[in-house]
Amino acid sequence: MTRGFTITQAVRFRHGRGRKKVLERGEPRATTVEPGNIPRVSRLMALALRLERLVRSGEVADYAELARLGHVTRARVTQIMNLLNLAPDIQEEILFLPRTLEGRDPIRERHLRPIAAVLDWRKQRRMWKRLLAKRQPDVTAIDAD
Repeated sequence: MTRGFTITQAVRFRHGRGRKKVLERGEPRATTVEPGNIPRVSRLMALALRLERLVRSGEVADYAELARLGHVTRARVTQIMNLLNLAPDIQEEILFLPRTLEGRDPIRERHLRPIAAVLDWRKQRRMWKRLLAKRQPDVTAIDAD
């Protein structure tokens, strides 16, 4: 019969949001975080890309299963996944929008719905530039013409 044994080791965890991470001995604590919040639409764009990867790989059967797993409606999953209909350069700009320092995010997912509904990427780019000019007058869009 085998006997159990106990190992005693000091473990430090980094505090903050998200998953806890075990810090190795001598590893520095958390680095400085940029001020402000990542815009929600940037997080939704990243989520849409991740969910699409899950569906394509077969880990998740379809959008209905995503809705069940995420405890949201199928309509909401469709709204999020429709962000993938945007031109790739617009998707990239959305992913790298500047952080929101105060107040509401200037660009929201509902502002992007009419743009994502257009099939022509050139028209999408024009609509995106107009949206940026209206919502973020100090930020210029990358020329995509």
